[in-house]
Amino acid sequence: MSQSAAATLAALHAEAFDAPWSAEAFADLLAQPGVAAEVEVDGFVLVRVVADEAEILTLAVRPAARRAGLGLTLVQRAAVAATALGAERLFLEVAEDNAGARALYARAGFEAAGRRKAYYARRDGPAADALILTLNLPARLPRA
Repeated sequence: MSQSAAATLAALHAEAFDAPWSAEAFADLLAQPGVAAEVEVDGFVLVRVVADEAEILTLAVRPAARRAGLGLTLVQRAAVAATALGAERLFLEVAEDNAGARALYARAGFEAAGRRKAYYARRDGPAADALILTLNLPARLPRA
């Protein structure tokens, strides 16, 4: 992915999060083996596959485009990409206090698998726990 594409992802991430990632961070991630991006005008998802497991690294949707189905579409596309790369399970971490994201992941079929205490720092209050969620992916189809 080009530097300008990484800059575009960083700008979109900054709209979606209080602690955004830099263009350099995106460029570094996207240069790693097993990392894939699913990108739309108003959002994107990054997924990393290692062996038979995948992790959603980040999902960003512009605030003005939320609650219109784009997040679910991106999560589903990440699952398809992960399956194509050989993953059997997809993981992610979400802040326990992020009700909207938790509802999205529940709609996508994710289930709780663990917790990281005080994982997400907050500017105006105590750190939030991260919930570790997992989704079993469908088996890869045999090649013809």
